[in-house]
Amino acid sequence: MADNYYDFTRAVKLLKDVVRIPSDNPPGDCARHALESAKLLEDLGFKVEQHKVPDALVRKHGMRSVTNLVIREKFGTADGPTIALNAHGDVVPPGLGWSVDPYAAIEKGGAVYGRGAAVSKSDFATYAFALRALKAKPEGLNGTVEIHLTYDEEAGGDIGPKWLLDQKLTRPDLVICAGFSYSIVTAHNGCLHLEIAVHGKQAHAAMPETGHDALVAANQILTALYAERKRLGKTKSKTAGIGSPKLNVGLISGGINTNVVPDLVTFRIDRRLIPEENGRKVERELTALIKKAGTGKGIKVEVKRILLAEPLKPLKGIERLVVPIQRHAATVLKQKIKPTGVPLYTDARHYAAAKIPVVLYGAGPLSILEANAHRADENIRLKDLEAAIQIVAEALRDLLKA
Repeated sequence: MADNYYDFTRAVKLLKDVVRIPSDNPPGDCARHALESAKLLEDLGFKVEQHKVPDALVRKHGMRSVTNLVIREKFGTADGPTIALNAHGDVVPPGLGWSVDPYAAIEKGGAVYGRGAAVSKSDFATYAFALRALKAKPEGLNGTVEIHLTYDEEAGGDIGPKWLLDQKLTRPDLVICAGFSYSIVTAHNGCLHLEIAVHGKQAHAAMPETGHDALVAANQILTALYAERKRLGKTKSKTAGIGSPKLNVGLISGGINTNVVPDLVTFRIDRRLIPEENGRKVERELTALIKKAGTGKGIKVEVKRILLAEPLKPLKGIERLVVPIQRHAATVLKQKIKPTGVPLYTDARHYAAAKIPVVLYGAGPLSILEANAHRADENIRLKDLEAAIQIVAEALRDLLKA
């Protein structure tokens, strides 16, 4: 269809506008992005609900400010299905190595560059302009489309989609979450973050035997963890695109000075869970392994959960989403796209936990690596954004006519 139907020129402008508003998480001071995005969407003709998360709850989740946005458009008698589209506006900090200003939304070589351009500010534009296409031609449609724009995906999603659901601000029948154009994600990994604190007793380095060396015990734990990582590599998920469970030690600190026996060593680990695993069971087993390895005279080991995100597993009913997306992708992209899994974790799991069928589909290339997601020079190809708008719009049209 013609550009004036999907209004692609204005979609690109919206993408650039939302990329130019910083929303790094951490520190997670995201209210400004929500307020400015709401104004941009209102200028496009939408009524935008602003749902501010209480400050105390925001601080509890390690952020500074969160306001989630909800758009609701009813078609016909509105007794058809309610379909939600979810994208997140918080982004990881830019980091080093950029060839352009990460907040300038530079367009070059048929792509827009900027932090969040792919993950997932592009889908602000995908979902807004897919919905505008339905509003431009609403004949025969019956049901409701909601857009959920949330702001804590990088911190776990508990005060984003989960909060909207817990507050009974929404209860959709089906959900499409931000994704990429060349695959329909129906499963993804979970994630467990643990902080381990190894306590000992300080002593003078000239007489180390008079203390209890926390680093010795920490070294025993690290040895056991790296052995566990090697063991996990032998396990393979049956879900395409997932691979093996992963374990990484990402942060470590400890000690007082060069000439003092360390009395405290702390480190954090990231354990990725494949869909076949249960997060709480993995947490129990890993905690037991850590405490068994960290034994020693005068040594105390504490294990604290920082995050537990269960894996996304396909729910009954997702075929209602998969089939129309596949059908229109075949027309627009001239290729068949398949359901698959990804080794990440996303906000989609919160909808699945509420027993709502959910898939990930939106604007982007074949892989996260191609988009430089969470890396320098993150970008979104404009042809992929245009395709995603068309595919999502026509899939929604099918769902609201069924």
